Amino acid sequence: MSRHLGKVVFITGGGSGIGRATALRFASEGAERVYLVDHFEDRLDGVASEIAALGCSPVPIVAELAEMAECDRAVQHAFDEAGRLDVVVSNAAAWSQEPFLELRDDSWRKIIAVNLTASFVIGQRAARAMVQAGRGGVILFTASISSLGGSPGFSHYNAAKAGTANLVKTMALELVEHGIRVNCISPGPSDTQQSVDLVGEELMQTWRREGFPVVPMGRLGSPEDMAAAFPFLASDDAAYITGVNLVVDGGLTAHAYSVPER
Repeated sequence: MSRHLGKVVFITGGGSGIGRATALRFASEGAERVYLVDHFEDRLDGVASEIAALGCSPVPIVAELAEMAECDRAVQHAFDEAGRLDVVVSNAAAWSQEPFLELRDDSWRKIIAVNLTASFVIGQRAARAMVQAGRGGVILFTASISSLGGSPGFSHYNAAKAGTANLVKTMALELVEHGIRVNCISPGPSDTQQSVDLVGEELMQTWRREGFPVVPMGRLGSPEDMAAAFPFLASDDAAYITGVNLVVDGGLTAHAYSVPER
């Protein structure tokens, strides 16, 4: 496949999970260079090797995306070096599980910073770079089905993802005149490193072995399931799509209720 032949791609959270799978997908579809942003340097090094093996040039950038200045630095570094940004994927995420009445101020600040404020900074700086280069481009975000409803223990995460999904709509309207399309995907429950970090390896193994019955398709989503959506939205196949939140959740949010058997 060569939908993205010669493109410069920038991906945050590129060291694992959805970010890693997305980087590999763009590399396999012909991207010339992929900028990988993460705060885990060892993970970046591993993904960079995989990207290089596909004939694409990887550029790891270690950054703490909870800091606005670090978001700015990462985008500027890539733009200064490459001279253009064709596709930007703001994917990095952070979460914790805390009941609303016990939610700590520091947790709120960090989760909002990584999931929402970083989306704004990366999106705005990337858009400015694209306007300056005069080539248009595509800006994509990882939202979540948590943007569509509530889930106990995740009020800060849900609020941040809802904000990101709404930010996409206004960005799409304001940037369309510059030839920039803006979309996001909303993953459902997924088998990623962050999920392991949250619930533990033992429970994740149970879900992998026994399935995940909450989802109509009966399983957790894979990073590859999510990653497949980004190259589509970034391609000419999606040339008439902007301002969309594409839900990738195995049918989970399609289910309103079932009539009880008893």
